[in-house]
Amino acid sequence: MATILLVEDDTTFSQLLEGFLKKHDHHVEVKNTVKQGISALEKNTYELLLLDYRLPDGNGLEVLKAAREKDPPPPAIIMTSFNDVRTAVKAIRMGAFDYITKPVNPEELLLVLNEALRKKEQREPTGRAASFDFIRGKGAVSNKLYEYLELVAPTDIAVILQGESGTGKEYAARTIHMLSKRAGKPFIAIDCGALSKELASSELFGHVKGAFTGALQDKKGQFEAASGGTLFLDEVGNLSYEVQVKLLRALQEKIIQPVGGNTPVRTDVRIIAATNDDLLQNVEKGTFREDLYHRLNEFKIDVPSLRERGGSDLTLFSNHFTAQAAAELGKEIKGLSEEVREIFSHYDWPGNLRELRNVTRRMVLLASGEIAGRETLPEEMTIQPDQHQSHLPPVGTDLKSLKEANEKEHILKVLEETRYNKSLAAKMLNIDRTTLYNKMAKYGISL
Repeated sequence: MATILLVEDDTTFSQLLEGFLKKHDHHVEVKNTVKQGISALEKNTYELLLLDYRLPDGNGLEVLKAAREKDPPPPAIIMTSFNDVRTAVKAIRMGAFDYITKPVNPEELLLVLNEALRKKEQREPTGRAASFDFIRGKGAVSNKLYEYLELVAPTDIAVILQGESGTGKEYAARTIHMLSKRAGKPFIAIDCGALSKELASSELFGHVKGAFTGALQDKKGQFEAASGGTLFLDEVGNLSYEVQVKLLRALQEKIIQPVGGNTPVRTDVRIIAATNDDLLQNVEKGTFREDLYHRLNEFKIDVPSLRERGGSDLTLFSNHFTAQAAAELGKEIKGLSEEVREIFSHYDWPGNLRELRNVTRRMVLLASGEIAGRETLPEEMTIQPDQHQSHLPPVGTDLKSLKEANEKEHILKVLEETRYNKSLAAKMLNIDRTTLYNKMAKYGISL
């Protein structure tokens, strides 16, 4: 039994969810707005959050952000329409455990919910277990990735893993650890996106009793807990500037100082950092320290997106996730139809492996026979909407607005042609990446 905060503005739907969850012995508190959700978090403690993305006074990410101030933050599941999958990916970056698409399948919700609660019990307060199992891809792009992982693993070189959300950066980090001399020592994963500014120092470096309100006893930080092993800092770009200063000192001097303490503690950890941002661009903007960037960037590995891996890997991973879901759900599913595989091959997979796993799990749940067909796919996945029209703002009559509308449409077209590879898109547009990012921000293009 878990205490769940449900934030959903659709009264009928929230009543149905509440009844379903209570039937499975969970205690549910329902709120209808962002404001009510944040207020509930301030007053009570919850073991899990179930958040609708679109709310009358904002969105569920605002509640998620407030939940990150808790120590430890409760796992959160975002409910969103299929058209908002890119937003769900953003939620994962901010520390959400997972997302499900509407209309919500009750059994799928229960599966994700139970998995979140199980992982919550298994992990360290802010260390994150891998959200799903991986298998090794066999395409040329995947082989290049493993070549780099195997090359750098035996060393103690600091590594930056760069790639989109859901591409398996934590798995890559674990692979490095398991192939290194530190394999028998701890591997601790920290989701920096889920660390609040106030709690990050304590979580990483520990604190002494009385260091701040709520510090009732000494606490060992994750640097010390990982001593001799590997510390994986996921979404490292989310760390505050103040914590970056402390992190740099810890890496350079191999010494940490617990919050409120006077005695330095010597540590021996290998750092692997991950990001889906361009940290160099963050350095240029002044949000990430240049000296820390160079200290972390002794060796950078680009973790490929599912789009880049190619059709053979897509088939390999979809078969794996289908078999995995069938075993979890006790279903006799032999595979996916050829029509589904054709749709898969033309879809751009913004959520990468995580999204593929969610889609295949949903299909297995809905399949009535041995083959999961088109009818088990989310409806929107089989539609080809006019994406340009949905993105374009109302065009004014002045030349400036006409020029900007045309420029935005052209940028969107190039991004789609390059499957949202921003480096390639910048080259095709004959501009640098910084200029492309600035224009995307100007026109509200969010990928």
